[in-house]
Amino acid sequence: MKKINSDIIEECARNMMFEITQEERENTLREFESVLMQMELLGKIEGVDSVEPMTFPLDEIHTYLREDVAGPCLDVKEALSNAPSKLGNQIKLPKVVQ
Repeated sequence: MKKINSDIIEECARNMMFEITQEERENTLREFESVLMQMELLGKIEGVDSVEPMTFPLDEIHTYLREDVAGPCLDVKEALSNAPSKLGNQIKLPKVVQ
């Protein structure tokens, strides 16, 4: 497993296009170390590999979502009315990937 260090946290922040202070970097590093120690402790539990992974904590899954029913669509002018920046009939967004 790759060791998490301050440089990796800085690189991740840079890749996600946000600034991180030294204090935030140190706090994030401490939190990662804490989580990794907890994961290591869980891995030491005898027989943990033979337990089937749980995807949901309850036996029954209840969903109370409404049926997806098609309704009237907005016209292009109305859909773009609140967009801060437009390019033709599309919403213009800043670049978010490298």
